[in-house]
Amino acid sequence: MTVEPRPDLPGALAALATALRVLGCPAMLIGGLAVIARGIPRQTIDIDAVVQGEGLDVETLLQVLEKSGFAPRIPDAVAFAHQRQVLLMRHSPSGVPLDLSLGWLPFERDAMSRATLIDLAGVTLPVATAEDLVVFKAVAWRDRDKGDIERLVVRHGDTFDFARIRATLTQFYEALDEPERLKEFDALVKRALAARGA
Repeated sequence: MTVEPRPDLPGALAALATALRVLGCPAMLIGGLAVIARGIPRQTIDIDAVVQGEGLDVETLLQVLEKSGFAPRIPDAVAFAHQRQVLLMRHSPSGVPLDLSLGWLPFERDAMSRATLIDLAGVTLPVATAEDLVVFKAVAWRDRDKGDIERLVVRHGDTFDFARIRATLTQFYEALDEPERLKEFDALVKRALAARGA
């Protein structure tokens, strides 16, 4: 499967692929590019990815990314990454932002093991499955995430294990102290499945 993202992204994707090969640890694309890779037409101007946090030194991660052409977007990027578990970078040649999350949760580890390789503009990278993207999007729960969930369900819903998705989200929403959000998610999925069947 070949997917063509925006023309300003291939250089940044290639640089990220190089850095991930050097790191040699599990990683995958999430966010808008992953949604595009899963067949959903969408606009995005940045790269969101997650890398396994266990056994990974943030300073080493920064150095590897810098050798691939990335630079920190904020002054205290390493300290921020230790606090928020995300390294905020920018690909200097293209200006494309990169949010590289450090994945520690069992769900993230399992999702990385399920990720599949997809070609984006000639660059092959592991991408979260459509089902796991729904979980990531349902945790973030911004308006654009809700839209992505609907489109992912419409396109891929017949392959989803909704019981697994709901069980995973129940744990996340309880941890966030927002258990009522599961009802909102169920309503969104119901609308998407109805649209799919229309």
